[in-house]
Amino acid sequence: DYLIEEILDLKFKISAFSFFQTNSYGAEKLYETVREFAGDVSDKIVFDLYSGTGTIGIIMAPMAKKVIGIELVEEAVMSARKNAELNGLENCTFIAGDVSQKLKEIKEKPDVVIVDPPRSGINPKALEDIVKFNAEKIVYVSCNPESLVRDLKTLSEDVYKVKKVKCVDMFPHTYHVETVVLIERK
Repeated sequence: DYLIEEILDLKFKISAFSFFQTNSYGAEKLYETVREFAGDVSDKIVFDLYSGTGTIGIIMAPMAKKVIGIELVEEAVMSARKNAELNGLENCTFIAGDVSQKLKEIKEKPDVVIVDPPRSGINPKALEDIVKFNAEKIVYVSCNPESLVRDLKTLSEDVYKVKKVKCVDMFPHTYHVETVVLIERK
């Protein structure tokens, strides 16, 4: 059993076990912000880390040269692959496994890295690898200001600087907010 949700003209098959933003209107605003911050990716390789069911990667794929998503949860990766197929996207690859381990196995280097980690933030080893990629841009989507600040300190030590921050109110009348940060090489 599943639902079909449409976000930014793309269809997503959502099962009971899929993570998907519960506020569809807010999700569109969130993903529009991610697209805006990523900029022109028509000739770029985009990494979608902590990709879940692939929503961000699939939303970036029509405009990107290639998208590679990594997600720990196998069922989510299977959903991501099905959703890419549902939308006729052939430039997406979704890999199941721990981000910090799988990053070492990928041959391609990203031009843009998009991260949407769990509340705990980015694994420290993965954070080191992300910095080593020396990508032009990192777009960080966060639901937890504490882990976001911790990770931004590491990212902005030497190589990167924060360029833009935008909050999206996904849960009106609560203190919860999604934050999108554009980080660029210095």
